[in-house]
Amino acid sequence: MTPAARVAAAIEILDEILAGSPAEKALTNWARRSRFAGAKDRAAIRDHVFDALRCRRSFAALGGAETGRGLMIGELRAANTDLSEIFSGIGHAPAALSDAERATFRTPSEGGEALDMPDWIFALLVSQMGDAGAIETCSALRSRAPVWLRVAQSRASRETAIALLAADEIVARPHPHVKTALEVTDNARKVQSSTAYLDGFVELQDASSQAAILALPSPVPGATALDYCAGGGGKSLALADLGYAVDAHDIAPERMKDIPERHPCRRNN
Repeated sequence: MTPAARVAAAIEILDEILAGSPAEKALTNWARRSRFAGAKDRAAIRDHVFDALRCRRSFAALGGAETGRGLMIGELRAANTDLSEIFSGIGHAPAALSDAERATFRTPSEGGEALDMPDWIFALLVSQMGDAGAIETCSALRSRAPVWLRVAQSRASRETAIALLAADEIVARPHPHVKTALEVTDNARKVQSSTAYLDGFVELQDASSQAAILALPSPVPGATALDYCAGGGGKSLALADLGYAVDAHDIAPERMKDIPERHPCRRNN
């Protein structure tokens, strides 16, 4: 797909999301009906969609409308991209910009709009964190979050995990304070197909969740932990890796269906 065709696809998906469809469902449905799209195309389109959702207010101002098309115009304007190269109407590209679209846009207002935060939340953040803290927090939320991995201590050291990831061209570095955590700095999308992940040496888990688990006391023999809202089971698996016998519960049991297969003791040894 051309860059313009990818933008056209993102516009279509964003319109579905703005109409009320969950983002993941809209992306999955598009992929199913667009078998021609390769992995790189799907990744680029996904980036467009989530960049637009994270920066919805500012992109809508820059694009002149809170529509899929308006958000993508805003994204490209924010990146100083030549709009005529994308919005050409040629082939699978979006239709050329109208005179109104060329004229109807503005610089986002300072504060909540420019930082893509509801005004009332931005005001609350300022009251609690000051201007600098609020701006720093909102700015961080406008970009993709870092990808963190938890190293299964019962199976490998961080150094071993880093080497295994590197063998699949994934670059990771240790967290300075959380001894199980690695930040993926390159090729994050390859993690779930990597040997380190498939063989249970690493799990996807935020560093803050890892820190919370490591703050617990070391288990005595026979110690049991209850994860009462387990979801996907990340904390349950981290507790098991520490040596706890874990009871995992969730109101939606289907969320936990792959926990047993992901347990280090069930992996190939």
